[in-house]
Amino acid sequence: MRVRAGSPLNWTHHRARLAADCALLGLACPEESVLLAEIARVAPGESVVKVIVTRGSATRGYAPAGGAATRVVAAFPLPDYPPELGRDGVRVRRCTLILSQQPRIAGAKTLNRLENVLARGEWDDAAIHEGMLCDSARRLIEGTMSNVFVVRGGRVATPDLARCGVVGAQRERVRQWLAAERRECAVRDIEWRELEEAEEVFLTNSLIGIWPVVQFDHRRWKPGPIARALQARLEQDDAQAL
Repeated sequence: MRVRAGSPLNWTHHRARLAADCALLGLACPEESVLLAEIARVAPGESVVKVIVTRGSATRGYAPAGGAATRVVAAFPLPDYPPELGRDGVRVRRCTLILSQQPRIAGAKTLNRLENVLARGEWDDAAIHEGMLCDSARRLIEGTMSNVFVVRGGRVATPDLARCGVVGAQRERVRQWLAAERRECAVRDIEWRELEEAEEVFLTNSLIGIWPVVQFDHRRWKPGPIARALQARLEQDDAQAL
């Protein structure tokens, strides 16, 4: 998560996701007050903070450890993303890696990100900033490090992550904003052709914020009005949180 002056941005959704994922995996979720105090201690300035909760020490094998969970709260420098990526938009590509489906843990952000690592290794062109991933049915799921939104006919949609993928905290924040404005944001299956036929495409995560997509394969766009409005809302909300 992104932290400014010791305060995590979009904390409500980060906390909700951590609690939901811990419950899904049978882990004890750390107390909110403990986490906030530790985040403030490791990140008094502007940083990226990662909170990791594991099952704890165990013997060899897959049986539950049965002991106390291990918690790691660590701070890192912010990634050096040029501001023009949010302003002018980004190029994305289609990854060849196919995401495996496991509905039981779909949506959770676990430490098993091997598929994303392998997918990100498919290109080294610095002009391409993200890769789009699909499942075995060729349904669009997510980016290697982001969630994706498409706009067609003025309607916003984001892929259904009930089979695979990660429910990002920024994704849920954007969905909440759209709902508050009474703008429909469908969570549904999205095929590749819908991405190619979209009027507007944008990506979200907690560190990039919102990136408009301006090129996918041979399809080109200009940053669209919905992404621009959401970027303005993001900047306003983050400023008010401090």
